[in-house]
Amino acid sequence: MAPNPAKILSASRRTDIPAFYLDWFMDQIDSGFFNIQNPVTRTVKTLDLKKENIHSIVFWSKNYDVFINTRAGEKLQDAGYHLYFNFTVNSESALLEPNIPPLNERLNQLHLLAEKFGADAVDWRFDPVCFYQTRINGPMLDNLKDFEKIARTAQKAQIKKCVVSFCDPYAKIQKRIQALFKKPDQTILFSDPCLEQKKQVIQQLKDHLKNSGIQLYLCCEKHVFSSFCQPPDDQGSGVLENACVDGRKLKLLYGGHPETRRDYGQRSKKGCRCSKSIDVGSYKDHPCFHNCLFCYANPDMDSKLKEVSLYEESHEN
Repeated sequence: MAPNPAKILSASRRTDIPAFYLDWFMDQIDSGFFNIQNPVTRTVKTLDLKKENIHSIVFWSKNYDVFINTRAGEKLQDAGYHLYFNFTVNSESALLEPNIPPLNERLNQLHLLAEKFGADAVDWRFDPVCFYQTRINGPMLDNLKDFEKIARTAQKAQIKKCVVSFCDPYAKIQKRIQALFKKPDQTILFSDPCLEQKKQVIQQLKDHLKNSGIQLYLCCEKHVFSSFCQPPDDQGSGVLENACVDGRKLKLLYGGHPETRRDYGQRSKKGCRCSKSIDVGSYKDHPCFHNCLFCYANPDMDSKLKEVSLYEESHEN
């Protein structure tokens, strides 16, 4: 009889734990449990962190500086946990991602993660690809300018995956922008390109990665992926759908019996192929201070904008 699969921790889709909440995370590891609150039902369950219960921890971040300098990864490995890293490294943009380190610092972190924990345990995410205008009827801009530079560093670090998605203009993002830019001549207008434009972008990125040893993956872009309908060739010039939390890959890397069933609670209809995992952290209690304009989660600026809005309403009344 096969043993029950060990759980995978996702740290986290909800916030940037390595950048802002690493002390809290390591304290919970030391305590031996997490209290996990469902963001919809608000019910709380306790997760036992015995190493036989947890196979791997998958981290998500835009800044691993504290994680690297405090040797948090080595401490977790010593405690018996396997590690995997999703590292979002986008082009430098003080407008779109105002509070992340300069690109060269992040590229150094990318290299160090691959060196310390193995290139196969590090995925480079260029996420999301953004098209936008900074004024009505202004020129269409994008955030692709540093892709080739980042790809060269990833290749030198022997990283094998580049994961891409396109910006989704959620309603909450539009409300955030309206609150931030109240003058008519100051705004951000995100655009959702048509399928043909998206295919052209993916083809350009594939061309940049040709012969680099880096395979291009799409995250929750089923419509775009379906339009290619071609497997990767020997040079990795095709495109694949991604599992950001991939139990099968974790099993190949580390052995054991991690969870490998699909997580249909994620955006599976849009092409998400993630394995089941448990997200730690909280949208409400752990706001992200990167304050990226396109963030779907809960940047700290959303709380501040809400406070300002409530203050203005109270004084108007």
